[in-house]
Amino acid sequence: MAREVTLLWWAMLGFASLVLLGVTALWLYAMHRAPRETSAEQARRINRRWIVGGGLLLPGLSILLLLAFGIPAGHRLLPLPLAEPPLRIEVTGHQWWWEVRYPDGVVTANQLHIPAGRPVDLAVSSADVIHSFWVPRLGGKLDMIPGRRHVLRLQADRPGTYRGQCAEFCGSQHAHMAIDVVAHDEPAFQAWMAARRELRFSPPPGEAGAVFEQRCGRCHRVAGVSEGGRAPDLTDVGSRPSLGAGTLDNRPGALRRWLREHQRLKPGNGMPAHDDVTPETLDRIADWLETLAP
Repeated sequence: MAREVTLLWWAMLGFASLVLLGVTALWLYAMHRAPRETSAEQARRINRRWIVGGGLLLPGLSILLLLAFGIPAGHRLLPLPLAEPPLRIEVTGHQWWWEVRYPDGVVTANQLHIPAGRPVDLAVSSADVIHSFWVPRLGGKLDMIPGRRHVLRLQADRPGTYRGQCAEFCGSQHAHMAIDVVAHDEPAFQAWMAARRELRFSPPPGEAGAVFEQRCGRCHRVAGVSEGGRAPDLTDVGSRPSLGAGTLDNRPGALRRWLREHQRLKPGNGMPAHDDVTPETLDRIADWLETLAP
């Protein structure tokens, strides 16, 4: 889909460049040619030619060429019926994170896994304000509007990781609303889905488990531990490349820093401060969260 948009853009640029060169050449010719006398009738004929050629034929030809390129490209971007129904994934924008729901009840956040080489339909919506889903290297950009569900079709031709970003200003942390799109080959995608469906964990032992259940689990879901649905699902948080929707690289120890400093790193996010929890307990919760991965 990104290739179709790129080809259309280059075609438009090429045609616009030809028009610019032609107009510039005519302007230079008119500035430097020797003046000549013409009769009133000749002047009227010349004027009619310019009106017909420059005012009707040239714009008409330009529009026809753009339509010839643009309509087929637009059709390839639309979620039109296919011989085999594409995989459908629901993506919901929140301030300021992404909720991703797959068939069979698989839920993740801030990361989208898709199969390479086949189209995927993304049903996008918003839980609060207007967001916009955009993955530049895969093409297509679509607004996510509260109460509405729009469908965007994407296809990654080869495996890889593609960065996406909210492209509609949605509040103070709009810049920290990134999503990683991971395209797998078909066997790897099926293996990821199977592993993700089977994920179940036990809570951390001791006080860390009690604190997670009483505080974190009310908003966050971890398969087998909690069923919170107000904040990002943490079942596979240990495998994500970043924390806070692109705010912090998910390196060893990053979760410890996030739990202690999340309001400084991403002011205004919905998670309350943990000032009344001991640093040791936060560290044990962070270490446990790092193990949550398929």
